[in-house]
Amino acid sequence: MKLKVVEPLRLLFKDEVRRIGKSLEIDQKILGRHPFPGPGLGIRILGDVTREKVRILQEVDAIFINGLKDHGLYDDVWQAGAIFLPIQSVGVMGDERTYENAVALRAVSSTDGMTADWCHLPYEFLAKMSNSIINQVKGINRVTYDISSKPPATIEWE
Repeated sequence: MKLKVVEPLRLLFKDEVRRIGKSLEIDQKILGRHPFPGPGLGIRILGDVTREKVRILQEVDAIFINGLKDHGLYDDVWQAGAIFLPIQSVGVMGDERTYENAVALRAVSSTDGMTADWCHLPYEFLAKMSNSIINQVKGINRVTYDISSKPPATIEWE
């Protein structure tokens, strides 16, 4: 059996696919969904990918993305996500020192993904996300926010 993959949209950029979707009257909830990395969350784990790091990153990412939606910021952001950093950091939880993992949050605005600027999210929102992540995700004691533009940085950290 000889099969051939048909990918009529593979040469189009995300903004072009969205324009086609709009002309086809596809629901804005689907069209406005943030791009997700093709390789999945594994691309957002710097260093070795383990089951535990994936679990942590899934929880962090869900808190961040749901937070954007709950605070009416999701549609103001072109793409957002969390990155599991290959470092551990000293912290204090309760009366004890911790030596846990760090994550970076990233949110960018763009039209086509070729260039992007970091989103100037409200400080109160970022503080709430940091507190939620640290308090709810076992294994995280530090949250950073990436303020790099593309170029010179890229949207993903891989």
